[in-house]
Amino acid sequence: MKHLAAYLLLGLAGNNSPSASDVKEVLESVGIEADDERLDTLLSELKGKDINELITEGSSKLASVPSGGGGGAAAAGGAAAGGAAAEEEKAEEKEEEKEESDEDMGFGLFD
Repeated sequence: MKHLAAYLLLGLAGNNSPSASDVKEVLESVGIEADDERLDTLLSELKGKDINELITEGSSKLASVPSGGGGGAAAAGGAAAGGAAAEEEKAEEKEEEKEESDEDMGFGLFD
């Protein structure tokens, strides 16, 4: 990912076909050592391709992937609601105890 991020940064800066030394320079500027094998693989995969077209293709592919996160949220919400009701009861009991403790002192804060 770090190699791809550096490649994309160079592309945003106007370098449409960054070399391995360009990517290494970006990574080294932030204290990251480049992995030559991964960098060579990345550059060979991206050679001759337009990065904007690849991003567009990838985005359309990701849009068709089901995320599957909708069902779990409802179950978690129900459990949280039950827990919240129990917490409210405890809070009411504590408030009553506090009111009683004021009476024990013989005066109230706002009397």
